[in-house]
Amino acid sequence: MGTRSLTVMKDDESREIAVMYRQFDGYPDGHGQELVDFLNKAQHNGMDCLAAQIVAHFKMEHGCGGIYLHPAGTRDCGEEWIYTVYRDEEPNGGIRLKVQGGCVTFFGLPGTKQDNMPVLFDGDLKEFNAEAIEGRYNEKMNNKEIPNDYLNQTQAEDLASKLADVEDLMPQ
Repeated sequence: MGTRSLTVMKDDESREIAVMYRQFDGYPDGHGQELVDFLNKAQHNGMDCLAAQIVAHFKMEHGCGGIYLHPAGTRDCGEEWIYTVYRDEEPNGGIRLKVQGGCVTFFGLPGTKQDNMPVLFDGDLKEFNAEAIEGRYNEKMNNKEIPNDYLNQTQAEDLASKLADVEDLMPQ
């Protein structure tokens, strides 16, 4: 099962212009770090230009499949992580990144609606720390602070039990 993510790109007026879906490796020390590394090197002529470069870079990097472009506003694709790329509101402001994490999902079902996903990072690219972000995420998951908006507790426990039974049957 892949760790799905969305990368939301906003234009210079903070309007959402595109959403890139990634099927695998969407966690902060995967896609998050790759995104930050790319953004730190990218030269662009505005946020529209940068959005096009982000999609081109990741599509070229991953080839057929794995990376898909969706219209602005797309959510509930089974994403566990949402990365929002935007420009600081200050004149000549730099590129900023917001990272939100939600419930683990099963078989592509959505887990946590974006409104209920905690913001685990929102800042300058130089301050991005994948390990710290994942630590905050794990702490919130362990404290049950991140809801699964699509499964009630009984359904979630039943599904987890079934998955554990399947894992017990798998060869070690």
